[in-house]
Amino acid sequence: MASETFKKRQKEMARKEKKQKKAARRIERKDEKARTESTVEGETLNPAETELQHGPTIL
Repeated sequence: MASETFKKRQKEMARKEKKQKKAARRIERKDEKARTESTVEGETLNPAETELQHGPTIL
């Protein structure tokens, strides 16, 4: 019985740690995105969007 409780506690702790790491990654991505957008000032970085702006390609 004691080992089941221990396993459950370990599982809960692992889940909590994973949740914290995921939240930290989200904040880091959000900050990085904000810095990128502030330095670019209107230019698009996505190549798919730039292709759409230039129009269709005739083959």
